[in-house]
Amino acid sequence: MNDLRYRLLEHRGTLLAAAVFAVLFLVYISNYATGLNAAVATTVANKGVLLAIVAMAQTLPVLTAGLDLSVGMVFVLANCLASELVVGSPLETAFGIVVVLIAGLACGALNGIIIVYGRLQPIITTLATGAIYFGLALWLRPVPGGDINSDLADAVTGQLPGGIPAILAVLLAVVLLVWVPFRNSVTGRAALAVGSSEQASFMSGIPIGRVKLVTYALSGLLASIAGLLLTFVTYSGEASSSIGGTYTLNSIAAVVIGGTSLMGGYGSAIGSIFGAFVLRTIGDLLFVLDLDPLWQPLFQGLILLVAVSLSALRLLKVRNRLDLFS
Repeated sequence: MNDLRYRLLEHRGTLLAAAVFAVLFLVYISNYATGLNAAVATTVANKGVLLAIVAMAQTLPVLTAGLDLSVGMVFVLANCLASELVVGSPLETAFGIVVVLIAGLACGALNGIIIVYGRLQPIITTLATGAIYFGLALWLRPVPGGDINSDLADAVTGQLPGGIPAILAVLLAVVLLVWVPFRNSVTGRAALAVGSSEQASFMSGIPIGRVKLVTYALSGLLASIAGLLLTFVTYSGEASSSIGGTYTLNSIAAVVIGGTSLMGGYGSAIGSIFGAFVLRTIGDLLFVLDLDPLWQPLFQGLILLVAVSLSALRLLKVRNRLDLFS
């Protein structure tokens, strides 16, 4: 019984975000003209998964009490790079995908190297590198355009048997192949320790530098996966600073809504996924309710403010972070 209670407390942020999403999605579907069908579910999934994976990318540095302001620009860079390379024969397409993912991994690793060995603050480092990554994206794609393997794009953004959006299978694969191994690894547990107290982690012999390098490198990899999926959805690439900035800010909002503490040491990428879907559903809900789209930032801001306030109140009530699970 105590173990169940501990599990519920450990994942209460994720459970709350999932509950909020379920309520919002139910209201959205009940007000949608055609109700829930395969086409509607696929459209919602194709939009939501992009932000969900970027939010996962943001979660990893946040767990170490850091912040990655370059995830949106890595996302844009990967989109532009994919629109150049992920085309042609199956072998050429596979090669292009590998190059895009390696590029994202390299961008994240560069962030980690500067933070660890340059001893600079993550927020300053990633703000600067994000500008560099956007410059590279603009050099690759000065005007929107490009091409993509249409067969692969149709498969990824289409439906599986039973009307299930194929992109949800991609999201599940990313969770199982990236987040779950990381969370259950020694490095993943060390990341939570570093976020809780970097000084105590150092005294305990935890390799803080290696932990940060891995988390930022994986963050870049996840952002590049999202950028690749954006290319499949749009069939083109665009070096847009507004898209990069919007996804960066919304990824932070999704992380907070998903129950991850911006102070580090506590949270889950699964909660961030639900937080991303909450943000996406708000926009869709405002549309079906025929409300002015200009209200969307207000509602998103209010939800974010409530989420941050609840997190802050919980932290103010404890003297030790272990009390969060007691």
